[in-house]
Amino acid sequence: MDTNSINIINPDPSLYNEDLAPVPRERRNWGWGSYSMIWMGMIHNIVSYELAGSLIAMGMSVWQALGAVILSNIALIVAICLNSVGGAKYGLPFPVLIRASFGYKGAHVPVLIRAFVAIFWFAVQAYAGSKAVGAVLTVVYPKWVSLGAYTFLGMGLNDWIAFGTFWLLHAWVISHGMERVRRFEMWAGPLVIVLGLGLVYWAVNIAHGFGPLFSVPSKIHGGEFWKSFFLSVTGMIGVLATLVLNIPDLTRFSRSQKDQVIGQAVGLPVMMTFFAFMSIMITAGTIIAFGKPITDPVQLLLQFQDHPVVVLIGAFALLIATLSVNVVANVVSPAYDLINLIPSKLNFVKAGIISIVIGVFFAPWLWFNNANTIFNIVGAIGGTLGPVSGIMIVDFFLVRRSQYDLNSFFVKDGQYTYRNGWNPRAFIAMGIGVIVALIGLIIPSLQTLYTYNWFLGIAVGGLSYLLLMSVKRGHFVESLVEEKASIK
Repeated sequence: MDTNSINIINPDPSLYNEDLAPVPRERRNWGWGSYSMIWMGMIHNIVSYELAGSLIAMGMSVWQALGAVILSNIALIVAICLNSVGGAKYGLPFPVLIRASFGYKGAHVPVLIRAFVAIFWFAVQAYAGSKAVGAVLTVVYPKWVSLGAYTFLGMGLNDWIAFGTFWLLHAWVISHGMERVRRFEMWAGPLVIVLGLGLVYWAVNIAHGFGPLFSVPSKIHGGEFWKSFFLSVTGMIGVLATLVLNIPDLTRFSRSQKDQVIGQAVGLPVMMTFFAFMSIMITAGTIIAFGKPITDPVQLLLQFQDHPVVVLIGAFALLIATLSVNVVANVVSPAYDLINLIPSKLNFVKAGIISIVIGVFFAPWLWFNNANTIFNIVGAIGGTLGPVSGIMIVDFFLVRRSQYDLNSFFVKDGQYTYRNGWNPRAFIAMGIGVIVALIGLIIPSLQTLYTYNWFLGIAVGGLSYLLLMSVKRGHFVESLVEEKASIK
């Protein structure tokens, strides 16, 4: 569908501005290489490294850990590719597309939840990246650590300076819009591969070959293993579950459906598995070298303080990697989400700056080092956002049959008006999905369900939405559009 042939007729200013409008065909210049590099930049970061490495720390063998990574990637790429199609076809971002299922007013609820989650992750990644800044400054200025004696709000002066420096780098990247973001991503991701390969070489050398690394035994077995395995899968999905929703923010710039599908297929499952493989191998090497697993790459680099060049290059690579994922995954999305809230007042740069200012108030330095907390949080995130992803996918492919009325996204009397801008059935489906996904946290006898929370959330939310949209007072109707008009 060529959106250049469709003009938005009398758009409502509260629903429309240049950043929310369909991207013109001539500006859709992202090829498959762009998407591969963007995904490489998003997944090559400290948090992803720690999560993959923590599988070894939990007691899994190398093969078991790789199995968890591969399964999570398969589930993610299927959901992401399905939700990418609408963005690439219509050139619209997530906050606009979700109006079709939740209504132009109701969409604000999942959009703000998504923005909240993204800003939360911005805070986590920003603090993780600031640790790499601190590692560089420790090598360059040995007295740097002594500044930690001056504390404020639970963090030392040295850490505040590092955190502030890293925060300003985010502001610089987003200050010139999406094109600067794309150019930055093209070289950021590959840089981390160089560091990873260097650490893999170290791990193989310290273990005297690959054999000892792969022979690190599993410490969990039977039912305990399977529970840990699937909880790890859903936890790893939780890290990128937010991107299942807002992937249209990126695919709206794609030259074609083929470009975004190929680019993402290469960038996510292939590169994520490769990066996780490196993380797992390196962590296994730390067990052999130091007698315990070191899952934090910054702490691992500090083991090489006798080789300052290694620390400097490694910390720089980690800093760039974390900046890369944070901008694309955790600034672009809330920026569009906030624009959707006040389109007459905000543009991409302003909304992006507001997002990263809010992120500081999450104070990740107070709880970041608690691994159990992070896994519980990412698991809950996956369970909460899974139903919304299921609703969007079902709405586009099954309810709308891959056809949207473009003009209705930007007016208050179009097909997505529902009941004064709200679609109650979408919220009922979302509520059912969230309850099923998270009920294991509340009722101990159903705790096993929480192990599969993302899978349950996306399936139950999507199925509930389909049934609610198809059934009206006990009778099947052809589609929701017959209640309003007809899908064009």
